[in-house]
Amino acid sequence: MSGTARNLTAVLKKKGELVLEDTPIPKPGLNEVQLRVQSVGICGSDVHYVVDGKIGRFVVNSPMILGHESSGIVSALGEGVTSLKVGDRVAIEPGVPCRMCSYCKEGRYNLCPDIVFCATPPVDGSLRRFYCHAADFCYKLPGHVTLDEGALLEPLAVGVYSCRRGGVQLGSNVLVLGSGPIGLMCLLSAKAMGAAKIIVTDLDQGRLDMAKKLGAHHALRVDTQDSEEMARRVEAALGCKPEISIECSGAEASTQTGIYATKSGGVLLLVGRGRYHLLLPIVNAAAREVDIRGVFRYANCYPLALEMIASGKVDAKPLITHHFPLEKTLEAFETSRTGAGGAIKVMIHCDQ
Repeated sequence: MSGTARNLTAVLKKKGELVLEDTPIPKPGLNEVQLRVQSVGICGSDVHYVVDGKIGRFVVNSPMILGHESSGIVSALGEGVTSLKVGDRVAIEPGVPCRMCSYCKEGRYNLCPDIVFCATPPVDGSLRRFYCHAADFCYKLPGHVTLDEGALLEPLAVGVYSCRRGGVQLGSNVLVLGSGPIGLMCLLSAKAMGAAKIIVTDLDQGRLDMAKKLGAHHALRVDTQDSEEMARRVEAALGCKPEISIECSGAEASTQTGIYATKSGGVLLLVGRGRYHLLLPIVNAAAREVDIRGVFRYANCYPLALEMIASGKVDAKPLITHHFPLEKTLEAFETSRTGAGGAIKVMIHCDQ
């Protein structure tokens, strides 16, 4: 590493105040690697922290480095690392659990109470030139998988986990409510897992057009707050009620539609994060045995997400609509926030 190397970093000082500044270049600790960060996707959560200063119980009370959808190149090894070498290109799974609690031992480490997750207050993220991370949560990329695709593994893992939680399999009929980046990743995951028919809903026609491009069989524009009417439209378009519905917007009306639309005995996955309290037709769900399951990030999904990309089963590259250098991070966030130019996934490139 050059003695003049700088660690330009995107720091959220407080709500509405995102700045670029140099921070110390970190050294890898035990079982860690130092990474020269390459690609970092802007997530809706990053934007929420900038605009609102919080998401639910996670509140920005002190300066925090943003970024968690990342890939990088190993630039130094900490003590004990044998699985990677300097120069390896890796995808970075951003949540590192304690590995010792009952949730970790049961394989549900996403629920670990002591998980350290990038860019979730008060933990710093990876939107900087140099960053250190646990080696066992870095996944070596095959030569034909790009670093941008490595960064996309994070939202794709959400899609994989959601479909696993819902039991998507060969022949499933699936409803995806909301066609933002996560909704589109759920679409791609359901398609790769063998879903027979997939219908996607959204307010924005441009995102519905992208959903069709990515393989949705039907794309239905939401133009009413009447959730029961939207459920009827879903059934009419699909020709049946979906066994599995994946709600990705967090909107109350959309969640209501998910309950009404799902086949009796089916499953509704709650992926999107909206208001803390929602008014829902819960008796309708209970009387028809519609299981409502929460989704919190993912666990044990990066290897499958990587295999999906590497094998060509999933092509997520079309989701990347905009590219910015690290120096233009503020412009990148504004593009992501406003959706300017049809922005879906905005990618920041950190290497000089």
